[in-house]
Amino acid sequence: MSSLKLVNLGLPKTGTTTLARALKIAGMRVADHRIRPRQTNTPALQDAFVADLLYQGYFQSGDPAEFFEDFNALTEVSCLRKGKSLWPQMDFAMIDAIRKHHPDVRFVASIRDSWDVSQSMLAWSDLGTDRLVKADIPGLPAGYGETSAERVKWIEGHTANLRRYFAGDPAYLEFNVADDGARAAVAGHLGLELPWWGQANANSEHKAS
Repeated sequence: MSSLKLVNLGLPKTGTTTLARALKIAGMRVADHRIRPRQTNTPALQDAFVADLLYQGYFQSGDPAEFFEDFNALTEVSCLRKGKSLWPQMDFAMIDAIRKHHPDVRFVASIRDSWDVSQSMLAWSDLGTDRLVKADIPGLPAGYGETSAERVKWIEGHTANLRRYFAGDPAYLEFNVADDGARAAVAGHLGLELPWWGQANANSEHKAS
């Protein structure tokens, strides 16, 4: 039985790794993008993508968190690797199912300045130069995402959709990972002390634009 407490709906390069590290240090059991073999004794879950497991649960039992009994926080839920393009944070039927089966779950959305996120995607491996452009992604069909303007429009559209969906909902918190108050806001939203808050998984200096 899943004990899911937190799902981050932010996009890649918005501070998801920083959030994951902060929650791990605070004692939460975190699945971030992919489950490492050391995190579970269940062979079928080792090296599995979080996004894949969410959809397996959703379509098999209706509960997207069915396979996350070893975890209580999901901090990077999308997958754009190995021929998979899965974006649960943009799937509102998926979000509805999580809320139905786990009514006490808290949602957050990590954000940064949209231009900065776009540039980080461009500088991170082949994410912005190849994978985003070739994949079919909600709001960014194959063939789009090559220019900064297209990526920024997609990033801002995702944030706007979350704001409409969760308007006035206390279960949802949007936070800018670069803001001085981000740590306190996330801690207050979860009712959890966060001993650490910093910067993790930053682009190396030679990649940055």
